Amino acid sequence: MQDHIDARIRAFIEPRFPGRSWGDDDDIFALGFVDSMFAMEVVVFVERTFAVTVPNEELHMDNFRSVRSMAALVRRISAAPRTGGVPA
Repeated sequence: MQDHIDARIRAFIEPRFPGRSWGDDDDIFALGFVDSMFAMEVVVFVERTFAVTVPNEELHMDNFRSVRSMAALVRRISAAPRTGGVPA
């Protein structure tokens, strides 16, 4: 499952930067790949693709710096207990 998450995130980012070489642990902010508009696209992509809601407290650059950090965020959110449901 981990490789699947990483691969989907990589597949989303790669076409936007053709001809650029980078790895899953590379900081896409430091490489100049990300501006504020693309950062928002990444958040929306993560939420829609993996059926998660990124909580406000998780909306910081460190969670979106690399493919691996985004995949870790998805796994962490997916594993978290859901709240706001109907009490049993």
